[in-house]
Amino acid sequence: MLRVIARAARIKGGITPALLKAFRVLREEGFNGIAQRLEKARNYGLDSSSDRGAYLEWISKYDESSDSTPHTHAGSLLATPGVSVVIATSNPDPILFSATLDSVLEQSSPNWELCIADDASTDSNFQQLLRVYADRDPRIRVSSHSKQRGLIPTLNHALSIARYEWVTALEANDLLAKTAIERIGHSAENCPQSQIIYTDEDRVDENGNRHSPYFKPSWNQDLFYSQDFVSHLCAYRKKLIMTAGGFKEGFEGAYAYDLILRCLNHVRPYEITHIPKVLYHRRDQRRGAEHHAKSEQNEDPAARALAAHLSDIGISATPVPTEYGLRVKYKLPEKAPLVSLIIPTRNGLNLLRQCIDSVVTRTLYPRYEFIIIDNGSDDPATLDYINSLSKQSLFTIIRAPGPFNYSALNNRAVDAANGELVCLLNNDIEVISHNWLDEMVSHALRPEIGAVGAKLLYADNTIQHAGVILGIRGCAGHAHRGFPKDSPGYFGRANLISNYSAVTAACLLVRKSLFLEVGGLNERDLPVAFNDVDLCLKIANAGYRNLWTPYAELYHHESATRGEDTSPTQKARLAAEEKYMGIHWGEQIKNDPAYNPNLTIEHENFSLAYPPRCPES
Repeated sequence: MLRVIARAARIKGGITPALLKAFRVLREEGFNGIAQRLEKARNYGLDSSSDRGAYLEWISKYDESSDSTPHTHAGSLLATPGVSVVIATSNPDPILFSATLDSVLEQSSPNWELCIADDASTDSNFQQLLRVYADRDPRIRVSSHSKQRGLIPTLNHALSIARYEWVTALEANDLLAKTAIERIGHSAENCPQSQIIYTDEDRVDENGNRHSPYFKPSWNQDLFYSQDFVSHLCAYRKKLIMTAGGFKEGFEGAYAYDLILRCLNHVRPYEITHIPKVLYHRRDQRRGAEHHAKSEQNEDPAARALAAHLSDIGISATPVPTEYGLRVKYKLPEKAPLVSLIIPTRNGLNLLRQCIDSVVTRTLYPRYEFIIIDNGSDDPATLDYINSLSKQSLFTIIRAPGPFNYSALNNRAVDAANGELVCLLNNDIEVISHNWLDEMVSHALRPEIGAVGAKLLYADNTIQHAGVILGIRGCAGHAHRGFPKDSPGYFGRANLISNYSAVTAACLLVRKSLFLEVGGLNERDLPVAFNDVDLCLKIANAGYRNLWTPYAELYHHESATRGEDTSPTQKARLAAEEKYMGIHWGEQIKNDPAYNPNLTIEHENFSLAYPPRCPES
């Protein structure tokens, strides 16, 4: 039964209501073990990234690790920038560490050196191992010290003897993929502006089996503020590390995160390059250099490192540790700016009243106004309710009869808005978290941020929207749709502030000036669908980062008033809107920087792509 349900879930792209019902029946009938396994699978979307067997099969088809043939011509490899691999050690497991050294020796590119700084290891077998490897290959250089100095001084010493332009740190007992140095050198040659290059990663269990691949987005600053997704594998220009001050004591539990944060003061986003290949394998049980990681003065080294970075760049914010990473809380100004809440509606009295009542009774933010734009309501009760609202100073009513054009309705309302910020809000939204607007405003006021989106839930407490992923089913889809409310999602991303290419206009906050700067919503070509995606892409093209936060939670009773696109006219309109998006945003839709080409565009659950959309070289 479990196999049948799991197979059906993969075919359908996740747990459907029917499959959920089957799960509940199993639980009620006493199949507790199976039910628990199903529930765990559902929490991760039953995606094949978390299925070890599926990942091993995927590796056999698409991963280059088993192919030792260089992907770049041998002569060209020698011309690419060299890479210094630095390792700090202290009594690591000799067997595991020899595998680490072998992973460097087996590189498809010869253009590397290995700089090992040993911090007073006392194991004679390990000392003998170091001598054997140093004699085996002149590219392996070992520097040992008789007195223990600690991880950071040892790492900096390894760094000091590195001779190549590019440097990467390899933790003792971890493994490099065979093409890691080749790929880094090739990327450095093809992207000469790069200052930092990072790759995807996975894990290796005690039996040597790979699992849990982390297919990462391109540079995503707000996700990085939430989680260090960069440091394995990460290569830096040595000059950049020296400019940033090298590895810093006091951050032993997050020394790589601290270094990258300090490097950010000296690089621009386009100088950070992502290679969408798994080139680093982390041991599940690691010893060696990480024995230094615990520090009595370092309860939350990542939070302290980020706090120092934010202070350095003049941002008033507080990083707070959470279960899945960090949450950065940005301060609001003493006088909260006015927010114009724009709600288009046509009839739907119960939904409209629920929306407004939930805002009024559950919102702590002190300054907002409502702009209700009535698209030809003819229900007497709805009209009476809207008329009653018009008598209150908090409400502005705009009458806009005629065919439904979501873009035109919102553009007209924005023009009439008094707020510094405008919040596009569907009439089928219901507020859950009291600080939802405080949270969204705190981000929208950041000068580098464009549109801000919220975590939207269906009435059954599953996720409806956690950011928009481009390319899903041809145009766009919602990240983590159908996952349980409290699910971590893909490597915690359903619970971490991060940048997405777009967010849904069902609840979207943006500065009014920016909305007008990019021309608002496209009412001619996108009257109903994809206008929010188009708006967000225009904002991104103007140089701003769109952002999604899980700390603003609302219910979304999706399409409750407009209904689904089922008539021939509606289908034709949707096809025309999809065609427009393909013509105007085709490259962005094919290559969403907030996603990864090794992940599927058939479903919204971050499962593996068959085949990946990565370039071959």
